[in-house]
Amino acid sequence: MTSVSGVPRTRLVLALGLGLLAIVAAVAVSCLLGPQPISLRAALDGVEPDRAILFGLRLPRAALAAVVGFALAAAGTALQALLRNPLAEPFVLGVSGGAALGGTLVLLAAAGLSAVAGPAGALLGSAPPVAVGSVAGAMLATLLVFGLGRIGGRLVPEAALLVGIVFNAFVAGVITLLKMLAPPDQAARLLYWLMGAIGYESPTTLAVGTVLVVLSVGALALLSARLNLLTLGDEEAASLGLDVRRTRALVFFAASAATGAAVALAGMVGFVGLIVPHLVRRVVGPDHRLLLPASALFGAAFLVAADALARLAFLPLGTEPPVGAVTAFLGGPFFLWLLRRQARQQAEGN
Repeated sequence: MTSVSGVPRTRLVLALGLGLLAIVAAVAVSCLLGPQPISLRAALDGVEPDRAILFGLRLPRAALAAVVGFALAAAGTALQALLRNPLAEPFVLGVSGGAALGGTLVLLAAAGLSAVAGPAGALLGSAPPVAVGSVAGAMLATLLVFGLGRIGGRLVPEAALLVGIVFNAFVAGVITLLKMLAPPDQAARLLYWLMGAIGYESPTTLAVGTVLVVLSVGALALLSARLNLLTLGDEEAASLGLDVRRTRALVFFAASAATGAAVALAGMVGFVGLIVPHLVRRVVGPDHRLLLPASALFGAAFLVAADALARLAFLPLGTEPPVGAVTAFLGGPFFLWLLRRQARQQAEGN
């Protein structure tokens, strides 16, 4: 059978095609449903307010959710391969927390600079510097978690997972203290951002974030064959000719960049990188050459659908929770189920 890089072409096309269809369906639901009914035909014909609602509000918001979900699902897939543990994902490992801390420091620095030099502070608080701070924070958090997760020179997945959970709690405390030092208007902005909310970013911000996410996930896709070897263990991968240290560093960098960009765009949206790769793996199998791109696409569709649910489910109450609350509501029990399932499998193996 004809294949692409060793992956059967039919399976690859089918998985990617279904992922794209899922994104289209989720975006359609997100764009057409809301507190204000609109007509797609009227919007395309330029009739107001349908055109403004569709192209000015709902479509950009759905695009932002898709970019964030795309990044988090791909990063979660890569981190699970590195740790050889299905419980790993950016939020649980503290990578999202590190990104949030990095972005928070940039925003607070921008607030302080604005008091002295207004234009310079506004420039520092714009999308590119915040993204740089978030990416740097994500990378440092990843290095810390994986560094402290090494015992006797070997990476212990359970230790790294525990370090990430503790680091998350530490970062939450630090960010809480930093919010108390911020001006009220800046503190409100930080709170909204950290809750994990899909908002209405400017086209420039969305474009910058999209480019960074595409480059990061593209790098992970190019490394997907090496991820297959890493799941075998460091010694086995090295015996097959893989430069383990270099490959791990490249995956660290790309996964951290994807997570940092996602956090810069939408704050701390948890569990997307846990739920989506696990479900997709059960359908397409463990081959990361297929699993990683498929997870990224379905992650985009998942977060668009979750944001639509957050926007529509509470309409009768006249409120809207952040999408991070929805993913946490779904992901928390899912994480506990996976933890219990893994413990039971280990017990049966012993």
